[in-house]
Amino acid sequence: MSVHPFNEELATGTLSRERFQFYLVQDARYLVGFGRALAAAAAKAPEVDDVAFLAGAARDAIVIEREMHESYFKWFRLSETDLADIETSPTCVAYSSFLLATAHTGSYGELLAALLPCFWVYQSVGAGILARQSPETDNPYRPWIDTYAGDEFEATVRTGRDALDRAADAAGEATREKMLAAFTRACEYEWMFWDSAYRQEGWPVFSA
Repeated sequence: MSVHPFNEELATGTLSRERFQFYLVQDARYLVGFGRALAAAAAKAPEVDDVAFLAGAARDAIVIEREMHESYFKWFRLSETDLADIETSPTCVAYSSFLLATAHTGSYGELLAALLPCFWVYQSVGAGILARQSPETDNPYRPWIDTYAGDEFEATVRTGRDALDRAADAAGEATREKMLAAFTRACEYEWMFWDSAYRQEGWPVFSA
């Protein structure tokens, strides 16, 4: 993911505005499902501290991260009509549906495993990009980079990893296998999300 063209061009500031706009719209819509899945995880969490963490993360996904989206939408001068004209991509629908299905049918451990890649991947990608930035770089995507490469977000990832480790320690072997499968599938969806944004993925249209 770190060497995908989307993120390599994001790092250099050469990613086209159209691709980044498409990504932002998909991400804003994905975060609604992500936030709902986090809220479901909070409801399932056996420990009070994890309830607080997951509930707070659900709020941040809806409120804090979307504020960044809104700031870019204003900078790009995108109206509500402009945003509505960008259709939700198949990958965005699939990834969101996967998380919500896991929230409703999976165990607490499976759900945490499905949710963690979204945190961990963004922190890893953001930190990697930031390490390659120079102070003189005039990168229009620097606010995005700083959001996910900062110490606060890194601490959030550590908390999420710790919660997942505790869930794995308390689970049986069969559940741990399901957790690994959920984690792997979510990582695959993360790659697909970058790739679909770069391609500005649309729905196949049949014409007779």
